Amino acid sequence: MLKKLNEFIRLESAGGIFLLAAAVLALVLSNSSWAPIYHHIVGAQLTITFNHIGLSKPLVLWVNEGLMAIFFCLVSLEIKREMKTGALSTTAQRILPSIAAVGGMIVPAAIFYICVRPLGAQALEGWAIPTATDIAFSLGVISLLGRRIPIELKVLLAAIAIFDDLAGILIIAIYYTDAISWWMLLSALLCGVSLGALRYCQVRI
Repeated sequence: MLKKLNEFIRLESAGGIFLLAAAVLALVLSNSSWAPIYHHIVGAQLTITFNHIGLSKPLVLWVNEGLMAIFFCLVSLEIKREMKTGALSTTAQRILPSIAAVGGMIVPAAIFYICVRPLGAQALEGWAIPTATDIAFSLGVISLLGRRIPIELKVLLAAIAIFDDLAGILIIAIYYTDAISWWMLLSALLCGVSLGALRYCQVRI
């Protein structure tokens, strides 16, 4: 039994299967009599403390802001590798995913505008939300086909989703921000400078 489980986990499509199964389970639970319990679990506070310093957030935010950040980091590293030595290493190869990413933002925003326009100006304020692509589901669905999908197609999809998400995040951050958190921007700048310094000093792992 354990051997078969290990073989399944090693499958390229295993992640996509888990992702879709979790999505279906969440949809079923949130639309059933178990909905209050489901929402109570995902909204439960999870606190991590160390020497009187801690961070407390609902479980859903640990996933959205924690695990998804790690996921985006891994995908971005993969895209960087492809841009250095792989299928996106030339300017000509990057043009298609860039154009597709722009289209992936404009078309959903236009569809949203057409569908929501009769509801009034206040409803139209959500136009920027559908501009971001759900990269996790995109990669999960395409991984279900395993090795039958060329690696170039997977890289193209990942690149489109990354470019689309970055632009979508910028739009949402600028359009929906009430106040700018300068200390967060400074922290990000310091991280960027630190990474640049490490690269300049040719520090490698």
